[in-house]
Amino acid sequence: MIPTASSSAADALPPISDELLARFSAITGPANALSAPDLLAPFLSEPRDLWPGRTRLVLRPGSVEEISAILALANETKTPVVPQGGNTGLVGGQQPRSEGEIVLSLARLNCVREVDAVGRTLTVEAGVVLAEAQRLAEEAGLFFPLSLGSEGTCQIGGNLSSNAGGTGVLAYGNARELCLGVEAVLPSGEVLHGLRRLKKDNRGYDMRDLLIGSEGTLGVITAAVLKLFPKPAGRAVAYVGLASPEAALDLLGVSERLGGGRLTAFELIAAQGMEFTLRHTPGARDPLGQRHAWYVLMEIASQTSEADASETLEAILGEAFEAGIVEDAAIAQSLGQAKDFWHMRENLSWAQKPEGGSIKHDVSVPVARVPRFLAEAGKAVTAAIPGVRIVAFGHLGDGNIHYNLSQPVGADKAAFLDRWYEINGIVHAIVAELDGSFSAEHGIGQLKREELARTKPAVEMNLMRAIKGVFDPNNILNPGKLI
Repeated sequence: MIPTASSSAADALPPISDELLARFSAITGPANALSAPDLLAPFLSEPRDLWPGRTRLVLRPGSVEEISAILALANETKTPVVPQGGNTGLVGGQQPRSEGEIVLSLARLNCVREVDAVGRTLTVEAGVVLAEAQRLAEEAGLFFPLSLGSEGTCQIGGNLSSNAGGTGVLAYGNARELCLGVEAVLPSGEVLHGLRRLKKDNRGYDMRDLLIGSEGTLGVITAAVLKLFPKPAGRAVAYVGLASPEAALDLLGVSERLGGGRLTAFELIAAQGMEFTLRHTPGARDPLGQRHAWYVLMEIASQTSEADASETLEAILGEAFEAGIVEDAAIAQSLGQAKDFWHMRENLSWAQKPEGGSIKHDVSVPVARVPRFLAEAGKAVTAAIPGVRIVAFGHLGDGNIHYNLSQPVGADKAAFLDRWYEINGIVHAIVAELDGSFSAEHGIGQLKREELARTKPAVEMNLMRAIKGVFDPNNILNPGKLI
């Protein structure tokens, strides 16, 4: 297991007293104040099994008023509160670190407040699951483009708190760009009423943009106004086999030139990742006749027709074949096959688990430098760990690569994971040389907190700490995370 940042500070917190537990529990009522070990357990584990949580109490408020009362009491008694959505975060930001902290679950705050088909907005509470938001948009004849592998369990509040990315960033932007306004409860218990549906509002500093991506350290997002888009009339999806990342970059250029805004996804996958996916995804089949060094999963969406989407995709691939850019391609011939193509991509993260330990990186570099990053990082990590299996995949169109390293066959898992920060240092140094970021879409949480403090320019860190101090002078909201 990798070491946890700031564990000593968390361990120093005394457990919450029984008297204080009773005061917090009275706010939600005993049915929604969980303290039994079996009831706490689902809130104390996370997808990577790296940060086992500790707490004496999980509160499940059902209203903004209850959250306000909880935070007011926490501020008064200086009790740390850890907001938690669907508990799908990958950097430990949603995990309580000691019995001196309480968990604030947003799951019961799941009402749909308004669907505005004319203004193309959807106003939902923080506990609404992402897939449900997508369904609501669909029912209104519209489209909400945020799409993640965990969309069946992750919640809108968590998506905004982490400024989630996903596969649609190329065409639609990340979570911050998909939100017009937020409602949030501040550490003092005050409610920030910011559920505006305006696309233009220049009245000073934007609290929405501060809260989105703050990982629950400045306020608890309780509701949001989401931007909806016209529903595409047609989609076309293809798997493409290529010899190199440089060829993938050339294909991206052709796709953007011929597809324009209709290019909605462009996912790069290394052969190792495809091998794991085929091995561990029930019913998965290789869409191409033979193995390739690299793959691209691409999607064209048309506002006019299925035929337009298909013709555009065929024109892109036709030009790419003529130019010698691609080696092979398979276009989905049905909606079911398109879903199968996407399921293989979405299962890529989970397919790594049966292969043993995996050292993760969520990085971004300028798009044009992705091939250089992959080449330099490949040489460096292979020199450090001979036999390491490189599972590189991600959103080439926005420069975000999930650079994951599976242990060599037969290696000791614990010994491999003990080198987590060493290997992170090697990879992140290359990212820095290329003017990139070591945190593209997963956030900072516990995993990258110390690295952020060490590498971010001092003037920026000082400003972040000052902002935290203004919002949360008693440091009760998600302490030990991000800052």
